[in-house]
Amino acid sequence: MNSIIDYVPGDTLLHRLNPVTKLALAAAIIVATFLADSYAALLGLLALTFALAAYAGVAGRLARLLKVLVPLGVVMLLLQLVFVRGGEVVWGFVTTEGLVSGSKVCLRLLGVALPLILALSATKLTDLANACVEVLHVPYRYAFTFTTALRFVPVFSQEMSAIMEAQAARGVEYDTRNPFRKLQLMLPLCVPLLVSSVGRTDAIALAAEQRGFYLRTRESSFKRYPLATADFAVLACCAVLIALGTVA
Repeated sequence: MNSIIDYVPGDTLLHRLNPVTKLALAAAIIVATFLADSYAALLGLLALTFALAAYAGVAGRLARLLKVLVPLGVVMLLLQLVFVRGGEVVWGFVTTEGLVSGSKVCLRLLGVALPLILALSATKLTDLANACVEVLHVPYRYAFTFTTALRFVPVFSQEMSAIMEAQAARGVEYDTRNPFRKLQLMLPLCVPLLVSSVGRTDAIALAAEQRGFYLRTRESSFKRYPLATADFAVLACCAVLIALGTVA
């Protein structure tokens, strides 16, 4: 089963960029999303993200993520409508300022989550860790911890599904529509998942130590990650995006 953060092979310019450059591009879109205050800028940044995803062939990943983000965005919109009381009353408890604030929060939620998934889908996690160590001088243990945590996301998801199937075979009904009842059923699953994750983490730590993890340095990597002309051009575009976000 493929995860939304799994690497998608390709030969596009986005795939060939330095992993640090792709991470900087995602960060620039996220920062510009936080700085922008107009609908045109927020929608434009979302359109840019989907255009890059379509170019890299990972638009399907972003569409899958929307199934999770859109309901969360609706919840955030409702919270803004309830707590933001400024402006004129549109209907009931809905005000104009609440609508504006809630809709912008929803757009910012999408603009923050999607660029990072785009960067991860076009980058191998091993290359991302090694490039951060070589280019950004990040200690290898921190880069390894970050990429390993990302690798654990689909593993824990599969383990959670297996535990739920085992409990469903014992008569537990997880298909209830009541969100509070579903949350009550999910909480006991955290204990076996935590026990499994601790055991898996201990095994990985032991295997890494036996392979000389603490001897790893910047010079230990066989592959090098120099910044090319295209990388500098994209980094310049990142600076332009952030500058536009401050004035939009």
